[in-house]
Amino acid sequence: MADGFFKNDEHHQRLLIGVIRKYRPEIILGNALADRHPDHGRAGNLIADACYLSGLRKIETLDDHGKLQEFWRPKYVFHYIQDRFYQPSFVYDVTPVFDQKLAAIRSFQSQFYSPDYGKEEPQTYISSPEFLNSIIGRHQMFGKMIGVPYAEGFITEKMIGVRDFDAFVQMDT
Repeated sequence: MADGFFKNDEHHQRLLIGVIRKYRPEIILGNALADRHPDHGRAGNLIADACYLSGLRKIETLDDHGKLQEFWRPKYVFHYIQDRFYQPSFVYDVTPVFDQKLAAIRSFQSQFYSPDYGKEEPQTYISSPEFLNSIIGRHQMFGKMIGVPYAEGFITEKMIGVRDFDAFVQMDT
């Protein structure tokens, strides 16, 4: 899909529906439904719409061999919080992988702050050290809410059910 120019239309929805039906995920993580970059909100809504539509029998898609795919709807669609702040529906402890997440962000030196990247490059909203610090701070704030060093916030339009109270993470006793 073209960076900056894809749409939440039937063509792009059918592309995602085919992938969802092929892999049959139970949970899908997607972009925020609204964000600073127009692609993020558009992608979040495209994902949400395709997940719903993939569960409708009357929408037909074909697999790689031209065979009719079975309908499938993921049980959950969770939207991660990107630039704008949203009150999360829930937070997830990412402490064990937080350093790896930061390394992945930092690998995009041309977009995010890096002292090693060319000084002659123009400064952008996300290339300042403050932007990277805000990402770290948000994860720390969400982590503090549940008593862990770092957590990621997610938004869901669907009510989350819990089968076991031992699954809750809250360490602020």
